[in-house]
Amino acid sequence: MTTATDRTVLRDALGLLKDREQIAERLLDSSARHSFDPDEELDWDAPPVEGKWYWPPELVSLYDTPLWKRMSEEQRMELARHEAASLASLGIWFEIILMQLLVRHIYDKSLTSNHVRYALTEIADECRHSMMFARLIKTGGAPAYPVSRLNHNLARILKTVSTTPGSFACTLLGEEILDWMQRLTFPDERVQPLVRGVTRIHVVEEARHVRYAREELRRQMVTAPRWERELTRISCGEAARVFSVAFVNPAVYDNVGLDRREAVAQVKASGHRREVMQTGAKRLTDFLDDIGVLNGIGRRLWRSSGLLA
Repeated sequence: MTTATDRTVLRDALGLLKDREQIAERLLDSSARHSFDPDEELDWDAPPVEGKWYWPPELVSLYDTPLWKRMSEEQRMELARHEAASLASLGIWFEIILMQLLVRHIYDKSLTSNHVRYALTEIADECRHSMMFARLIKTGGAPAYPVSRLNHNLARILKTVSTTPGSFACTLLGEEILDWMQRLTFPDERVQPLVRGVTRIHVVEEARHVRYAREELRRQMVTAPRWERELTRISCGEAARVFSVAFVNPAVYDNVGLDRREAVAQVKASGHRREVMQTGAKRLTDFLDDIGVLNGIGRRLWRSSGLLA
């Protein structure tokens, strides 16, 4: 990793970093052209389509396990409906964390800069996304699935002690794996139209959020002091571990009449599930590796999470 002495010219392993204000200006232009109001864009009153899934079956946690093969098609589709609600609940949790981290990031920065204006635009996006996911949960008829009390309180600690680069690394963790799954979901005609519409909106708007976070994380990993980079590697790796555990709430198995212990054990042993999660994380882990986030203990923590091969 190379740190430039001239603060206007920064370079990392991926090359020259672009000007922060120019990136934000482009993202603001894109936001003006491609932003959506889910309340107006989607038909929330349309009844669900009989025989369609709430989540692609290949992305359901138990897919291709012995237990899945014993389940009826109706029970599989019911599990998919509950897992969609679980993922939407997880998404709301992450977005609330993200909004707080973004507010912290801009607190000491120029309020008239493009960089801050875009952060506020992203916060507005995330407010709409959280309301959209909550409405999807209610419309789908499955319960909300909050994370465990332990993980809920671990996030309080993360929000308090996170470094700026740590905040953006955790932001990407929460966005990119779900984004990969949603890119498979919105064009899938087996899936309920409302779910496809929600994922389409989220994919379009999250692309800007990912660009903003990636560019800022690159800048932070070049300019941050060594201790901050090391703490970022640890906090990001720990966040990956929590994320992998919290990704599907095990209560979904109880609610569709499955034995929770058997289901959790089969998900952990599933080669298909491991491949899905690692494939979903690969674009992110390749990027984090390139910019030095996966060095040392960070790599060991990511491997223990199961998200890195």
